[in-house]
Amino acid sequence: MNIPSAYIHIPFCQQICHYCDFTKFFYNERLADEYLEALEKEIHAYIPGEKARVRTIFVGGGTPTAVNHKQLEKLLKMIDDHFDTASCEEYTFEANPGDLDLEKVRLLKAYGVNRISLGVQVFDDEMLEKIGRVHKVKDVYTNIDRLVQAGLTNVSIDLMYALPGQTVEDFEKTVDEAVQFGLPHYSSYSLQIEPKTIFYQRYKKGKLTKAPEEDEAQMYELLQRKLAAAGAHQYEISNFALPGFESKHNLTYWNNEYYYGIGAGAHGYMPGKRTINIRPLPAYVKKAGEDGKPILHEEPITTKEEMEEEMFLGLRKTQGVSMERFYKKYQKPMDNVFGDALGTLKNRQLIQENNGFIQLTPRGRILGNEVFQEFLLDE
Repeated sequence: MNIPSAYIHIPFCQQICHYCDFTKFFYNERLADEYLEALEKEIHAYIPGEKARVRTIFVGGGTPTAVNHKQLEKLLKMIDDHFDTASCEEYTFEANPGDLDLEKVRLLKAYGVNRISLGVQVFDDEMLEKIGRVHKVKDVYTNIDRLVQAGLTNVSIDLMYALPGQTVEDFEKTVDEAVQFGLPHYSSYSLQIEPKTIFYQRYKKGKLTKAPEEDEAQMYELLQRKLAAAGAHQYEISNFALPGFESKHNLTYWNNEYYYGIGAGAHGYMPGKRTINIRPLPAYVKKAGEDGKPILHEEPITTKEEMEEEMFLGLRKTQGVSMERFYKKYQKPMDNVFGDALGTLKNRQLIQENNGFIQLTPRGRILGNEVFQEFLLDE
């Protein structure tokens, strides 16, 4: 069974951001020790024998670098014990600016990590405080310099826009400052107010307002223009890279390929099924400790659903969905499966065909959800 990628979730944070709805808990040394023991049992249940060869590993969170040095080394060693990290093309760790002291950077480098994703969000100390971040802008400079000095030059930074009180001019300053680092990869997302977040509670009480839609659209257009001018091409709705530095791990998701989902609340995609792990930390630790299988829900995936997801996910990419690859994967021409949807969306100028790929048009990107629902097949 060839599973090309692995996602490993570390749910600990030094601070809970006001907008975050990922599985996360305040860092506690004892809890982190228990969690890592349980995590190793889950990894071993998937890979009990020789090391698994995967193309990509992504360690996300939470904040994987929020753990202490001893725990970080334990985590890196357990990954190295179960995965052939030497043959892994892309091995990414998420980190927050300010978390990466010299010892942690050296540990990451020594164990073969070759890509860092930094949660910068904005280059504005006042706004960082408003959204619940603990780092300062100066920490971004310190950490990027530290990473580059250690030879970890494949750095991506995350930016956010449409934040409460953020103007188009504010976001332009953030993009300009981000671009001057000359990094190979940038991701940028608009604020989504999700249930079970601090921002959601404030929004429901009328204490927080979302950015106007026209401002959000202007920020997105500005982002595209500025990053294109810096040589970073947009290869997915929210992602930009210098040629050759596209995130191979995220392309696993958008190409609808299989991946291990390991850790509390992690989602996995295996042949014929999707899995969702138990989210609460004590319950995850208990179940993983018992049998290494802390799965909350396992959903069978039919070929019909796989084909639908091939379109939803693949259309996020600027390149779009390959008609040839679709045929090779499902032994059916895309036109035979989605002929009506393709015709309707082409007539509405929401998609286009280009060199054997079906792509969103610029208008289609704005109305993405309308496009995606057209690819829901009748039973």
